[in-house]
Amino acid sequence: MKRLTSIAVILLGALVLGGCAQQSLTGDTYSRREARQVQHVQYAVVDSVRPVVIEGRTDGVVGAGAGAIVGGVAGSTLGGGKGSTITSVLGAVAGGIAGQRIEEATSRRQGQELTLRMDNGELISVVQEVENNQFFRVGDRVRVLRSGATMRVTY
Repeated sequence: MKRLTSIAVILLGALVLGGCAQQSLTGDTYSRREARQVQHVQYAVVDSVRPVVIEGRTDGVVGAGAGAIVGGVAGSTLGGGKGSTITSVLGAVAGGIAGQRIEEATSRRQGQELTLRMDNGELISVVQEVENNQFFRVGDRVRVLRSGATMRVTY
């Protein structure tokens, strides 16, 4: 029975970690909060493109929490008496660290740094996630959508 419970908790932890993916940072994805909001539209030409990596989430508690639970349960199945308590604590700590690292790795994204020459001559730079491995290219004519501090580049 204890083994079955451990397996169930490990599977549950894997499902929770699967939900750690961060919101998309592409130019074509909008949050519910951004829908139906006014955006200022400008046009530009892509001056340069550089591939970058957008770091994964490190501020989430889901990965660390799920990892700690899974590690604690897995650790509790080892040893007996006080040994079981010690392995539970060590398993929880190790699981929490591993869970946080898994969350960061699974939410890391391929991005691109775009330098844009706006129609008014201004030169700006913006970083956004690459969608379907489609990078913008130097010379592309693009739309720049701004709403508050949020900016996105689209065709």
